[in-house]
Amino acid sequence: MSLMRTKSVEQSIADTDDPDHRLRKELSALDLTVFGVGVTIGAGIFVLTGTVAATNSGPALALSFLIAAVACGLAALCYAEFASTVPVAGSAYTFSYATLGELVAWIIGWDLILEFTIGAAALSVSFSGYLQELLDGTPFEVPTQIGSAAHGAVDVPAIVIALLVMLLLIRGTKLSSMVNQVVVAIKLSVVAAVIVVGIAYVDPSNWTPFIPSSEPVGDAEGGFRQLPLITTLLDIQPAVFGIGGVIAGAAIVFFAFIGFDVVATTAEEARNPQRDIPIGILGSLAIVTVLYVAVSLVVTGVQSYEEIDPNDPAPLATAFSAAGVGWIGDLISVGACIGLVVVAMILMLGQCRVAFAMGRDGLLPRSIARVHPRFGTPYRITLITGVVVAAIAGFVDLQTLADLVNIGTLFAFILVSIGVVVLRRTRPDLRRSFRTPLAPVVATLSTLMCFYLMLNLKGETWERFVIWMALGFVVYFLYGRRHSRVGLGGSPRT
Repeated sequence: MSLMRTKSVEQSIADTDDPDHRLRKELSALDLTVFGVGVTIGAGIFVLTGTVAATNSGPALALSFLIAAVACGLAALCYAEFASTVPVAGSAYTFSYATLGELVAWIIGWDLILEFTIGAAALSVSFSGYLQELLDGTPFEVPTQIGSAAHGAVDVPAIVIALLVMLLLIRGTKLSSMVNQVVVAIKLSVVAAVIVVGIAYVDPSNWTPFIPSSEPVGDAEGGFRQLPLITTLLDIQPAVFGIGGVIAGAAIVFFAFIGFDVVATTAEEARNPQRDIPIGILGSLAIVTVLYVAVSLVVTGVQSYEEIDPNDPAPLATAFSAAGVGWIGDLISVGACIGLVVVAMILMLGQCRVAFAMGRDGLLPRSIARVHPRFGTPYRITLITGVVVAAIAGFVDLQTLADLVNIGTLFAFILVSIGVVVLRRTRPDLRRSFRTPLAPVVATLSTLMCFYLMLNLKGETWERFVIWMALGFVVYFLYGRRHSRVGLGGSPRT
């Protein structure tokens, strides 16, 4: 059996009509755009702004966001063409299966499982942290023993929220979308308040110099595992700030732009995917880019980057408290607490749709791809995912795993960018309601930028990524390859 066998676009679309594995088409362009905005406005604004400003970019944090946004924008154009041409659940996995072959599709599917699962667990833990900050000093204060996996025995709030999100997703995508719309409205109001109120407290002197001079990294901070991979490969003197720091910062804040990737996973549930998917992908990216740049300028203008604690879990709230506007800090904490729930929900949704597509293709057990007869959702894989996310969130300290989400996303973007060009050449006859402008140029630039950002991630992140992918190869050759519906001629092996 060939490792490069592909699943035709026609077969992928035909599989969506299988009565036992058919998802309901309930999402509009507005739903998809809100999904994208909902998953994006989270840790990027509420946490990463302080970390990256203090350790990598300084006031040029806004440039880091812009660089990441450009890389995402190029990949988004490729995603939009793919998702509107192949409106099937699975995102980059499904696209790769149609163009680059089964082995590549498995690799990217396995990669996305890691990305979305770890992301959902990490955000469940982040929610727990903000909730405990709000409850601190009240009769409802959560004891450390049951409020933290790092400093206690278990993180109960993280487990509870992960399981509640799981139940909401089983109940129905449309209901999840309605909840998301309400929460996104709250988050946008909080972000707008940060920008409007923050402008009055900005001190322009905090933006000088806008790009701080490059500084060498001390010996204690060196070593392959703790330095960007490109530093080791090119034998560059380790440094922070400067242009290199701005680019390294872009690789970190890239996590803030994975929303449209999740939009692509819901293509099969869109009412009019040829029109709605491009709108959802490009619209959500444009909205959050403007908000991210504005907030980054405000936070570095209100408080000098030299005074920001890189380990502060709530840098925006701290900046306003330092400026004497404590009520905004409380408002931010409430907005973050509510908003992170939805981010966790949409990341879990993305994981369920990728695993659903892989199960329907036989690369994972087909039983997990069964949909609920009443709710029309893939309830089995949603249940499995919810339990796994809850276990990770409750018992594992995920701080060191954060960059895994970035490297997985960047890798997916590279394969999608290459796949668009391949599909243009192998299937020029397909109807494309959205066409990536200057596709070869855009795809090449997207691939190069994403790969360069990957090289700016730490060596230990690459180590963990390689280990996870090696495990994926073992699973594929022991199970996926033997049970593939494409390899078996469309008939699942029992």
